[in-house]
Amino acid sequence: MTTRTRFAPSPTGYLHIGGARTALYCWLEARRNGGQFVLRVEDTDRERSTQAAIDAILQAMDWLGLDYDEGPVYQTARLERYREVAEKMLADGTAYYAYETKEELEAMREAAMAAGEKPRYNGAARDADLGYRDDPNRVIRFRNPQGGSVVWEDKVKGRIEISNDELDDLVIFRSDGYPTYNFAVVVDDMDMGITDVVRGDDHVNNTPRQINIYQALGAPVPHFAHLPMILDEQGAKLSKRTGAADVMQYREMGYLPHALLNYLVRLGWSHGDQEIFSIAEMTGLFDLKDVNAKASRLDPAKLGWLNQQYLKSDDPAEVAKHLDWHLREQGLDPARGPAPADIVIALRDRVQTLKEMAERARVWFGPLTGYDDAAVAKHLGEKARAPLTEARQRIAALPEWNAEAITAALQATAQALEIGMGKVAQPMRVAVTGTQVSPDIGHTVYLCGRDEALARIDAALAKLPEGT
Repeated sequence: MTTRTRFAPSPTGYLHIGGARTALYCWLEARRNGGQFVLRVEDTDRERSTQAAIDAILQAMDWLGLDYDEGPVYQTARLERYREVAEKMLADGTAYYAYETKEELEAMREAAMAAGEKPRYNGAARDADLGYRDDPNRVIRFRNPQGGSVVWEDKVKGRIEISNDELDDLVIFRSDGYPTYNFAVVVDDMDMGITDVVRGDDHVNNTPRQINIYQALGAPVPHFAHLPMILDEQGAKLSKRTGAADVMQYREMGYLPHALLNYLVRLGWSHGDQEIFSIAEMTGLFDLKDVNAKASRLDPAKLGWLNQQYLKSDDPAEVAKHLDWHLREQGLDPARGPAPADIVIALRDRVQTLKEMAERARVWFGPLTGYDDAAVAKHLGEKARAPLTEARQRIAALPEWNAEAITAALQATAQALEIGMGKVAQPMRVAVTGTQVSPDIGHTVYLCGRDEALARIDAALAKLPEGT
């Protein structure tokens, strides 16, 4: 049977890092087996689901490159199908109407707890054959099997067995006419031919209920894989404060999407000691059975390291496509400065994120607006006049404007004046950036552009003190 997986977020907020890992594992399992990956939006929570959240999820999936073969499928577009299946279950006797009030249900729970049992529905309407009536408390409940156990072999957690005595007759259709989660997902997965359900281990308790519904419908039961939790650096449950960030915040922080995917795939899965995986390698090597059943911890330092490895090794033209967005976020117009790919080459060994790269690139956009006083005091004294003057003449005369030619001109300046390269490079660095810290001096000057570089050198020469 062709492998079919699905990622089914609820659009009540952004796509967070745990959801992104689930989506990635679903995507990889389908791609590795030559199957299909479906995106389903579980939007039946009318009070909390929003269009803004849907848009945020779709944007995050697109940025990550997790393309789906079908979807997005919206549950709200399938309400008639859920009603149809519920009606069939009523006719088959695997479901029944119940009409208890909130007060009656609360009394049942209190009685169960008083008896030292789990709070639950006591099955009062199970055999009452109440039929349909117009009532605001009307729900449809699943007739859960009594006795025996539900057993499945989880691809991550191994064999799991839960007694049916632990389960009550859950509501599958609410009084507002909407299906409940456990019912809708079974109908969806059945109709969509989902073979492998990959999701967080907070769903383990839902699985026996769902398996019983599959069996009541005579539908094949998919394989299940419940992924361990992701914890923060201290080993606590993730929260917004401790790292459960919107995936798109990782874009804003300056991470490449494939670096984030590489980071996510390693949060629970490994292949020997390998740390860096291309998308092709992930697709070829990933297997759910190799996912660790223990929780993983976020490691921001590892993500930063991974991101820098990709900045260094990726085609600068490809990185530049992502840098362009960050330049614009800094209020810089890429058309009015050096080519983003050239910025990548100049700075990729010095930064870990694209955001930092864009911030450092500001010096090459527009006129120089100021100088660091300490840098001026140290490197723009009278002794800087000769090297700056000589270097200006040489770079102004260059037939080709590139970093290599500029470096050669500055080296020739040092040789002609019989001084060390630092005596040329540091005054030049302050002249064109206003600071004493920058990338390789050849790239630093080159990225200014010929006219702007010469104008900055002239401005620096004008600042030099007169000799005695």
